[in-house]
Amino acid sequence: MNIAKRILLAPAAALALAAAGTALAAHHEGAHDEDSPDIVEIAAGNEDFSTLVAALKAAGLVDTLAGEGPFTVFAPTNAAFAALPDGTVESLLEPANKAQLTAVLTYHVVPGAVYAGDVVELSSATTVQGGDLSITSENGRVMIDGAEVVKTDIEAENGVIHVIDEVLMP
Repeated sequence: MNIAKRILLAPAAALALAAAGTALAAHHEGAHDEDSPDIVEIAAGNEDFSTLVAALKAAGLVDTLAGEGPFTVFAPTNAAFAALPDGTVESLLEPANKAQLTAVLTYHVVPGAVYAGDVVELSSATTVQGGDLSITSENGRVMIDGAEVVKTDIEAENGVIHVIDEVLMP
């Protein structure tokens, strides 16, 4: 099932978050222009996301995440992928495991553009994959399902990226 269909079939909580995200995106709209890079272009332009970009290509999600959005992406770094058990990344990238890879990647995406100032007030968010991410904030640190958000609010034409230090598993 593609991401657009998943968004349409997502629970009411995801739809509420998407509506809030759209409002936030409109609020932040002046911060970027139509010539701004999209989420995939930003990731592809940063060496720390080369594994993520390879995974997006293998799952066939590049066009979707380069699309209109808005999306919030919790983007794991290459080091986060490298910390997975040996063979995990290679296994996920195999064509036979495309559905599993797609589930993992869409678990990192929330409909709408949710900025750091708004994330700290949430306790959870429903992903495009359909699962719920746990969000905690303590002593200036924001954790998403146990992964620390290490950089926030990287604005893209079609959403926002927050960098995390672990790969999230649904």
